[in-house]
Amino acid sequence: MREITYCDALNEALRECMAEDERIVLLGEDIGSYGGIFQVTKGLMKEFGAERVVDTPISEAGFVGACVGAALTGMRPVAELMFIDFSTVCMDMIVNQMAKMHYMFGGRGRVPMVLRVNIGAGRGTAAQHSQSFHSVFMHTPGLYVAAPSTPYDAKGLLIEAIYNDNPVIFVEHKRLYNSKGPVPEGKYRIPFGQADVKRKGKDVTIVATHAMVIEALKAAEEAAHAGIDIEVIDLRTLTPLDKDTILKSVQKTGRVMIADEDNKTCGVAAEISAIIAEEALFDLKAPILRNCSPDTPVPFSPPLEKAYMFGKAELLASVKKLMSY
Repeated sequence: MREITYCDALNEALRECMAEDERIVLLGEDIGSYGGIFQVTKGLMKEFGAERVVDTPISEAGFVGACVGAALTGMRPVAELMFIDFSTVCMDMIVNQMAKMHYMFGGRGRVPMVLRVNIGAGRGTAAQHSQSFHSVFMHTPGLYVAAPSTPYDAKGLLIEAIYNDNPVIFVEHKRLYNSKGPVPEGKYRIPFGQADVKRKGKDVTIVATHAMVIEALKAAEEAAHAGIDIEVIDLRTLTPLDKDTILKSVQKTGRVMIADEDNKTCGVAAEISAIIAEEALFDLKAPILRNCSPDTPVPFSPPLEKAYMFGKAELLASVKKLMSY
């Protein structure tokens, strides 16, 4: 099977869906002739025209609100925010409009739209362009939240998001855009709420998202040399969350660590830890461990940003601690 980048997989998903369905339109800042800040929409304005690939003013609340209205009237808009950080300036449109219309209209008003955002430190983009607060949307009733870690998942989940009748926050990762992997040609859909066991194991479970899936797989390969068999679960979607796959793995291994780049306090890992404590406490052989970003802004200074981040080494240290029980 051919290999393409995560970025190209997203572009291909958009192109294939737009070619088949004229209801799909794209809105965002610099997504047209420039192709988006990370080139995900490159070439789409030339192919589909400026009426379907719309360069907007710098007004996130304005174009996200326009997408909500378009979705309510039968379109399937896909909006791009340059960074998840900028969702803070359109939070009313996301939380009070996009997420709640279906409920407030008694199920008669549907908002089939996608809001693409990206997370992640490590690119030197400092405190206002590097945040990873995707748990905010996991916490918001009425939103689906997708979190692909591979090019294959990126394409399949985005196509599923576009054709889902619910509003979707599609959370991409800056450091993954250039990563390569096998991706089939043509359209395929990955159902929401189905985690993927990227590696089977019997000693420790690592539940991971985004770039931490890649780091977890690296850690698992290294740990195998020491005789430690790690199971790696890629959540793929945060809402709906595949609790069954998590709990089944925890019941098998008895040891679990969650790796996610959201802040540690009240983050994705905290929620998953609570679920395990409530539903699988007596299957545990060791305390639940979390590897997350510290509760500080993301530094601009390269040495400080490096200290802020975590990866394979930190995951291996947690595995060693889990195995000590």
